[in-house]
Amino acid sequence: MRNKVVTVIAVLLVGFLLGGVSFYLLGEWTGKNRGSVPYMAPNVPRQITETSRAFSEIAGAISPSVVNISTTKIVKRDSNPLFDDQLFDLFNPFREFRTPKRWKEQSLGSGVIVSSDGYIITNNHVIEHADEIRVTLLDKRSFKAKIIGADAKSDVAVVKVEAGGLPAVKWGDSDRLQVGEFVLAIGNPFGLSHTVTMGIISAVGRANVGIADYEDFIQTDAAINPGNSGGPLVNIKGELIGMNTAIFSKSGGYQGIGFAVPSNMVKLVMDQLEKKGKVTRGWLGVTIQELTPELSKKFGLKDSKGALIGDIAKGSPADKAGIKRGDIIIEYNGKGVKEVGNLRNMVSQSKVGSEVEVKVLRGDKEYSFKVLIAELPKDLAESGQGPMPEEQSFEGLAGMSVMDLTKEIARQLGLHREDKGVVVIRVEPGSSAEEAGIRKGDVLQEINKKKIEKLDDYNKVTAEIQPGDTILLFVNRGGKKFYVTLRSS
Repeated sequence: MRNKVVTVIAVLLVGFLLGGVSFYLLGEWTGKNRGSVPYMAPNVPRQITETSRAFSEIAGAISPSVVNISTTKIVKRDSNPLFDDQLFDLFNPFREFRTPKRWKEQSLGSGVIVSSDGYIITNNHVIEHADEIRVTLLDKRSFKAKIIGADAKSDVAVVKVEAGGLPAVKWGDSDRLQVGEFVLAIGNPFGLSHTVTMGIISAVGRANVGIADYEDFIQTDAAINPGNSGGPLVNIKGELIGMNTAIFSKSGGYQGIGFAVPSNMVKLVMDQLEKKGKVTRGWLGVTIQELTPELSKKFGLKDSKGALIGDIAKGSPADKAGIKRGDIIIEYNGKGVKEVGNLRNMVSQSKVGSEVEVKVLRGDKEYSFKVLIAELPKDLAESGQGPMPEEQSFEGLAGMSVMDLTKEIARQLGLHREDKGVVVIRVEPGSSAEEAGIRKGDVLQEINKKKIEKLDDYNKVTAEIQPGDTILLFVNRGGKKFYVTLRSS
């Protein structure tokens, strides 16, 4: 029995020993085999590597030209003389905790150095109303800046620091931009200095955005956030092709749509601000409006390209050249006119005193005119609308009531006392007149290109209109004249 126990114990010991040796040898063998498998590096195409390196080099070259702009504004509080009386302190132990009469407000933005002697461009809204402007460079040097000039209509401003040998960016030609090109946006979003983002050009020639009076924006999906304003938008050559200005956002942050002022517009404005301290814009002397498909049809056009002339100022360059109301401008100085914003920018950037060629459509014929550009008048004030008198009215076109335009009514509406037409005194809610944008106080001076000087003219013309007809109206709204189409019921 004893021998059997010893034998069992010996067998178990040998089994444990053999198992341990086998486990050790197996571990060594598998470990060596794992270690013998080499790391497989990804096969990155050379073009991608070179592209990545190129973007890094662009960012490194441009960043020294990008500056942080901080502004300080002194805000004053209107005070009550009673509360400023020293005697009142005896009864007001909490005086020190009230809002101070003067305090400082600070804001941050970006800018870009465009000349080695200290000229810097930024947005007008970045430095507007600032009492002190401080510019900080990438190397942490800080300078106090002075305003050379600012233009609110294009949102461009120029400031200068007293320094030399500064790294200036190279200008690019924004007129040659193509949708889809790679771009880099650099700035100081949320105070994070010299942040670089990449994207493409999403669109060019964006107008009617509602940011400035003269808009020809580059649209990009490169991330732009608060604080990027005034910073550069550069192409893959490291050239300045735009100045970041605004974003479209419902949250206040980046949502993939940013806008930049084209470099050619910035340079033009900067040159004038530097030389004259103000911007002088060209003037043609016409009121223009977009061509809708309905208007195009009434004017016998196949498409809606061009700008419709709603009115011409007497004695203006266009008037002297022979251009007429109802003409459609299709070409300006050799460049096609796509829309109103496009034409407005070309005219404004024209040199005062220069002669330009304007091509128009009049009926089914093209005419060319030589126009001598004048300076945009300082005063193009809008007239307000006064209260409408209650007098007998006539309902001709469904959805609106009209009456004769008297000299007294013309005065109240801010019109010339000799203006003729019928004035709209009521627009029915939900009517085709309301949908077309007709308002109380509008003066109808033409219907289907027929003059309306009094109520009798209005009656005769409207009597010929059939249900379902598309009607062309020429409207005078406080001195602003334009065409409108509506469908009769």
